[in-house]
Amino acid sequence: MKRQVRIQNLGRARVTILHRPDHTVQALTRQLVAIGLILDQVWPELGPEALAVDFIFFDADMGYDGQFPWAAGAAPMPMIALIGSEAPGRIEWFLQIGAHAQLLKPVGDSGTYSALLIARDGFDRQRALGAQIADLRRRVDERQTVVKAVALLAAMGKTGAGAYAQVRQMAMAWRIRFEDAALRVVARHTSGGGNDQRNRG
Repeated sequence: MKRQVRIQNLGRARVTILHRPDHTVQALTRQLVAIGLILDQVWPELGPEALAVDFIFFDADMGYDGQFPWAAGAAPMPMIALIGSEAPGRIEWFLQIGAHAQLLKPVGDSGTYSALLIARDGFDRQRALGAQIADLRRRVDERQTVVKAVALLAAMGKTGAGAYAQVRQMAMAWRIRFEDAALRVVARHTSGGGNDQRNRG
């Protein structure tokens, strides 16, 4: 099954160019204005207002870690590297920073629109993958909690099946999810309320 790619209208999107003023910024500005974007140019560092923009172009040749008000790889918007050097250290750096696309210097009269779309798609993929990983981790944690709750109740004399049924009965009585009931069992036992579980269910 093919994944749907979001080709959006970029008009009025806000862009920050993190690059010293030069011909690169001039060429990039012409293309961004033609696309209909709202842009700003700053150097050498991004301020807190950068958190409100939709895209960031940054100088991968002269850039450094302290330019960004977030951790490497944690940009809250698509990032596009402006790169002229193919030095391995520079490439490694902009990948670690979290570039979602790149635009080669010298910037000409084309390429910016496709870089914006590629960056947007890469950013969307990254966020979707992060959400999937977080959900999987939550499920694993919940399953471990259920196992622990069942083991705690079984240690009080229940069979495994009986302990599992007791957690299910608690969830129904408390009108909460099964996993949340298991979490309560574990929390009560941890806080010294284990004896209370013997009288429930």
